[in-house]
Amino acid sequence: MTHPRPSAVVGTLAVIAALTVAITLPLGLGWLSYRHASEILASRVAVAADHLGVYAGDYTAWRQHPASIAAVLMPQGGAPNVAFRVYDAAGVPVADVGATGNRFTMMQTVPVRAMGETVAFIEARAPLGPLVRQIALVTALGVVLGFLIHFAVRRFPQRMLDRALDELERANFDVRAKNAELETANQQLRRKQEEFREVEVELRTQNYRFDLALTNMSHGLCMFDDQHRLIVCNRTYQLMYRLPDALVRPGTSLRAMLEHRIAHNTAGVGDPQHSLTEMLESVRGHGPRDYARELMDGRIIAISQRTMADGGLVCIHEDITEKRRADAQIAHLARHDLLTDLPNRVLLREETEVALSRTRRHTDGCALLMLDLDRFKAVNEALGHPAGDELLREAARRLRACVRAEDLIARLGSDEFAVLVREGKHPEDAIALAKRIIEAIAEPFALEGRLIMPSVSAGIAVSPTDGVHPDHLLKNADLALRRAKADGGGCFRLFEREMDAKVQTRRALELDLRIAFRNNEFELFFQPLVQLAGGRLSGFEALIRWRHPGRGLVPPGDFITIAEEIGLILPLGEWVLHEACREAASWPDDIKVAVNLSSEQFKSGAALAGAVTEALSASGLPARRLELEITESVLLAESAETLATLHQLRALGLSVSLDDFGTGYSSLSYLRKFPFDKIKIDQSFVRELSTRSDCTAIVRAVADLARTLGMATVAEGVETLDQMHALRELGCVEGQGYLFSRPVPAADVLGLIHDHQTVARAA
Repeated sequence: MTHPRPSAVVGTLAVIAALTVAITLPLGLGWLSYRHASEILASRVAVAADHLGVYAGDYTAWRQHPASIAAVLMPQGGAPNVAFRVYDAAGVPVADVGATGNRFTMMQTVPVRAMGETVAFIEARAPLGPLVRQIALVTALGVVLGFLIHFAVRRFPQRMLDRALDELERANFDVRAKNAELETANQQLRRKQEEFREVEVELRTQNYRFDLALTNMSHGLCMFDDQHRLIVCNRTYQLMYRLPDALVRPGTSLRAMLEHRIAHNTAGVGDPQHSLTEMLESVRGHGPRDYARELMDGRIIAISQRTMADGGLVCIHEDITEKRRADAQIAHLARHDLLTDLPNRVLLREETEVALSRTRRHTDGCALLMLDLDRFKAVNEALGHPAGDELLREAARRLRACVRAEDLIARLGSDEFAVLVREGKHPEDAIALAKRIIEAIAEPFALEGRLIMPSVSAGIAVSPTDGVHPDHLLKNADLALRRAKADGGGCFRLFEREMDAKVQTRRALELDLRIAFRNNEFELFFQPLVQLAGGRLSGFEALIRWRHPGRGLVPPGDFITIAEEIGLILPLGEWVLHEACREAASWPDDIKVAVNLSSEQFKSGAALAGAVTEALSASGLPARRLELEITESVLLAESAETLATLHQLRALGLSVSLDDFGTGYSSLSYLRKFPFDKIKIDQSFVRELSTRSDCTAIVRAVADLARTLGMATVAEGVETLDQMHALRELGCVEGQGYLFSRPVPAADVLGLIHDHQTVARAA
């Protein structure tokens, strides 16, 4: 933007000043002179009106004497250039006195009053000539004075004005720059204010969400400052410790809250003062701390304690009473038999390991008795499974009456029991116990109105003579038991390394197995897996059978263990994998195949994963359609190699199932160490589902646990519709058993699939 130079500005100012003086001075003076003359004229006409009024009051015929009127007004009108004209009350001219001698005059009219009435009007005129001359003179003087002002202003130093204007221009530029900066700052301030408003809204929303989460969270939460004064706690925490509203206000001391808890039995068990000191000391520690505390009222609270950066403390409190009880129950069930509440094989093995360890340290001995009820199967077949269960419970009661408190009784499954005799280094001690047990079990037993004469066979192995490892001692005691059974039952036998008949039979079976593998005497049968919810056939489990030339079709239970011990399980297992995958490749794409793996196969490590990969590649079967089943015995060693092999198999894209869960070696730690896709519930629980509530509870617990861990559940041994409906209600996903189909040869699988699909479509 450009500005006019000082010369132009000064010239303009000079012209304005000159015009102002030349115009306003004459106008102002003329106006003042006119007002002054007008006031003088008004004064004169007012005096004349007063005189004429006096005259008119004294002489009523004054209108007829103009000369007299002139005489009355003459002294007033004697001034030059002033003339009067008198009108009567009707406005008719009466007399003229004097003359102005000028055509331009000023005029004033006033009434004449006599005796309180208006009798006439006087009109006075004065010439404007003298006034015009005065104005003309003043105008001339104004013009001269304006010219002088114009000249004087024009002569003002231009350089000083230019410098001043330059300074003003620079100052103006600075002001504009500052204004721009201020505008920018204002815009930034407005943006910041908008951001602050958004942040405030977000904080308000977050606070609302935090309050909502804090109020509705299932855990108790409390937060204290570095002086152990309450900052905040939620409703769950208040209810957990039964705190009144006055003690959950911010600023309440931790000591006051703890003292109230002690007074109302919601503090830790033990001496109250010691408990108070202990709780106060626990919050003064540094670093994270997680622990559980049992309260006076019996509840168990898990506490997770963390120190904040400012020295404060935040704690999460969870009531784990029911969880601990459930865990204890599940842990108990994992190591105890459901039917008799005796220790199971897992606990027996653990305790045997402890006893043998003590034997190695102190040269003490221990003995293991393996027991088997004779002709138990006949009782089941004649009287039913409930009667058989009652017989097992009675046998357990009689066994408890025979042993010492320090000895351990276990049920290993079906009609098998075991007794661990601690500190029994002499065989005579074990023999005496075996005799007492045989006599006690042989006592008659009334069962459903019938008198049962049970008997028991016993096998005895004594450490260290017969073994220093739990598995060896168990195996040798079992060999002695088999000898007692073979000798007619109702007796006991000590383990003898010279049990020729057993060894010869075993050797013959081993030889037959090796010949059978070379002669391809094995074949696969397949049993379907059915989804309980929709009834869809989802897959088949591959089951190996041995078609012996002399014995006929031999089930896997009769030869798999021996195959594992003689090292035949590895090539046999690879054959099963290849054959199962080859058969499944011809099935519909949505049908899976499940293959059982032996614990011996896992000892080969990476070779197992290679065998599975080769079987999938050779058959063209997608890995997602292959499911591998392992038993808990695979995980007993808890070796890193076993877990690595499992993860390697899972990485191929196949699924892994835990078979026969709930029997033998059941342990929840297995579920924690490896994420199985399925858990197969053993048929012993399914068989007694309708008669025993504990079986129902266990199936429900396993199904709930599996669902929580993201695993499916498969119930084995489903034989009736009632069992299927119950299992479905308890949360089991799939079922397997004679209700759906017995195991069928490979050639019948496609027909079975077709029949099942036909039935499903018809339904």
